[in-house]
Amino acid sequence: MSSALVPHSLAFRVMRLCRPTFHVDTPLRFDPSDLLVGEDIFDDPIAASNLPRLLENKSNDTTTTDLTYRSRFLLRDLSDAMGLSGLLVLPQSFGAIYLGETFCSYISINNSSDFEVRDIVIKAEIQTERQRILLLDTSKSPVESIRAGGRYDFIVEHDVKELGAHTLVCTALYSDGDGERKYLPQFFKFIVANPLSVRTKVRFVQETTFLEACLENHTKSNLFMDQVEFEPAQHWTATLLKADGHHSENSGLTREIFKPPILVRSGGGIHTYLYQLKLSLHGSAQMKVEGSNVLGKLQITWRTNLGEPGRLQTQQILGNPITRKDIELQAVDVPSVIIVEKPFTMRLNLTNQTDRILGPFEVWLLESDSREEKVVMVNGLQTMALPQIEAFSSSEFQLNLIATKLGVQKITGITVYDTREKKTFGPLPDLEVKSSISVVKSQLGKNIK
Repeated sequence: MSSALVPHSLAFRVMRLCRPTFHVDTPLRFDPSDLLVGEDIFDDPIAASNLPRLLENKSNDTTTTDLTYRSRFLLRDLSDAMGLSGLLVLPQSFGAIYLGETFCSYISINNSSDFEVRDIVIKAEIQTERQRILLLDTSKSPVESIRAGGRYDFIVEHDVKELGAHTLVCTALYSDGDGERKYLPQFFKFIVANPLSVRTKVRFVQETTFLEACLENHTKSNLFMDQVEFEPAQHWTATLLKADGHHSENSGLTREIFKPPILVRSGGGIHTYLYQLKLSLHGSAQMKVEGSNVLGKLQITWRTNLGEPGRLQTQQILGNPITRKDIELQAVDVPSVIIVEKPFTMRLNLTNQTDRILGPFEVWLLESDSREEKVVMVNGLQTMALPQIEAFSSSEFQLNLIATKLGVQKITGITVYDTREKKTFGPLPDLEVKSSISVVKSQLGKNIK
């Protein structure tokens, strides 16, 4: 077996298979009316009235067959100014290759000698910095022969999933005219670039998480986004928020039919998507995801001007780690309008989020450390006793309160204390309530006068 430095009878030729492009021809074209009239034609009412008839006669003359092509520069239709001749151009070079595309190549192995070569074993593979991917191997069924001046053609495909330098390695092991076995390796290098950059921002508003995804086009052609879907992680739900106020559930089972693609223009075009995420945990499910901060990932598919497809999947998008609380206190029902100096009832729900029994509990309003007077206070007993709560269960109770001032006020410092474990749980987040004077009271004041 001889080395690659020895002259070979065979040689590989590689051509990338991709869709053609439009042939754009932008010659200097002009409207026939520019030859007959000037810019001041409309200053004369009589001349302006005769203009349509004059142009109609001229247009009829140009529709006849002109074998001399003297009218080839006339602008007969508005679309002629685009310079699209109706022809398509095959790729003249390897071109740019982007992540997420399918690399397709037409490979021809030519016999340039004057004799036949036999028993050709052909291999084609892609080499990256991480791996080697075999695309073609004829070891089990070698090509029987390639005649002098003949060739053997084949097509290989590869889904591009890595950035950076790639090498298409084509090798042939064959028997020369004199029966000598020769080995021919050839290397074709290309670079894979990133077509899109995806920038994400995660924001938290109370119990809701918002994910903002910004897509930027780095290619030299327009990208038409067929699908940009967020696949939420387990126990998360996602909703795509749209600018018109309507929103649709992000479900893989239902998808809009004939949905128009979103255009992201070439050379830095940007489009932003906004998703609303909510954590849906029930019972012991919250314990399984404690400490996890995985929100999900984006699935992106697009097409270029002539329909060349591409597909990308982002890495897992992270948020804040999920922390588990032993108990959770929530306000279930708060009156929308509260009458000043008149008791009102607020209904609350206390949930045990552990796998053991907790309680009994005591609930009270924590005294304010600041010098400001407390506006909303407990009406009656300052401490309320609650029974034990089973694992992953909840209990509702009512708290009697009273407001002492008008306007929008805050209910602060609702605290829960476990009497058995001698443990105090953080207070409920502040609630805003609106108190107003009773109309009945004002009318009674008038009657007394």
